[in-house]
Order: sequence, then C-alpha cells, then structure tokens
Amino acid sequence: MAEKLGLITATDPMSSASEAYRTLRMNLEFAALDEDLHTLSITSPGSGEGKSTTLANLAVTMAQVDQQVIAVDCDLRRPHLHHLFNLENDRGITTMMLEDDALDAPPLQDTPIDGLRFLGSGTLPPRPADLLGSKRMEEIIEKLLRDADILLFDTPPVLAATDAAVLATKVNGTLLVVSAGDTKRDHAQRAIERLKNVNANILGAVLCDAPLEMRLQGYYK
Repeated sequence: MAEKLGLITATDPMSSASEAYRTLRMNLEFAALDEDLHTLSITSPGSGEGKSTTLANLAVTMAQVDQQVIAVDCDLRRPHLHHLFNLENDRGITTMMLEDDALDAPPLQDTPIDGLRFLGSGTLPPRPADLLGSKRMEEIIEKLLRDADILLFDTPPVLAATDAAVLATKVNGTLLVVSAGDTKRDHAQRAIERLKNVNANILGAVLCDAPLEMRLQGYYK
C-alpha cells in the first residue's frame, strides 16, 4: 500500500509538494528533448540537503505516469534510500559488482508503487568511486535498462566524495539538489564546477525547503 511509504507523492498526491515534484518531472522531460533521458543521477553539494527525498518522490511521480522506474542507491558511503522505501539494503549494487548471478538477475525489490522498483547499495565497499567508475558499473547500467524506462541514481554529495562526479560521466544527466537557507552559495558553485570538470550533463537544480506562499497552499488543498 502507498501509505507504507513516507513519501508525500504517495501519501498525499494532491498536495502542493506533490505538484512540485510533478512539475520537476515535466521539466526534466523538456530538458531532455534532444536526447532520451534513461539514466539520471541526483546529488547535492553537501549532506542533509534533500537529494534522497527528491529522488524517491521523483521516482514515484514517474511511475505514476506508467514509466518503469528503478531507484538505485549508489551512495555507497551513507545509503539512505532504503529507509524511505522501508526496504532491505543488504543486497544491491555491490552484490552485482561481485556476483555474476546477481548481474544476470539483479536483486531488485518491489515497492508499493506500481512500476517502481528499488535496488539497494548492498555491502559498503572500501573504495566506492573505483566501483562506480568501473567497466562493471557500465554493464550493470546496461543490464538494468533492459527492464526499465529510466534509472535514478542516488549518489553521495559532490563536495564530500568524488563518487557523484565519477557516476555523472556514465549517465544521461545529473540533477543538483540544494536546500534553501542551508546550502551555501559558494558550495553550490563549487559543486557545479566539479561536475563541469568531468563534462557532466547538468540538467538543472532543485531547490528544497523553499517557503510556499499560503495562497498556493490553499489552491492545492
């Protein structure tokens, strides 16, 4: 049941927040008009800025329009997506890295949302960036795309590790999440610079925790 998810797009689809996520989904569709968007990484300059919550809610809205979506936790340092989906995290990306059987049959988990599945991080490795930059990671992406319309990858903050920049080179686009009143301007600028240094296709930025005018809140209730 959708109410088992602690996600606004599943529990209150008529809310103003849910409408904002649907707008994000639509904006991404227009941003990728020149190239089909099948793989998207989502990151932030620092921790606690809303990247995982943004990814999970975006995944729900995509599945709600009959897309086959896989949310992948590629934060191999501090994975969090499994908490949002209330699922296990013992098997996932690192399992597929190490086991050929898992590559052939990915350890995907169903969510309460039709069309949305989850792939956890698995056991945390000592050198995450090396795994994400490997040829095996490309094979994993290719394998997952055989059974999905779009893959959404949650990655560590850009300024905390090289992981996000490494994975950005293997996906169609990258989305940067910043938090109103929390993310510092220079941190956001540095994050953009690091992504540009690897020629990442930055599709845009998402502003979280921005105050919403009361009249808009009333309109969407």
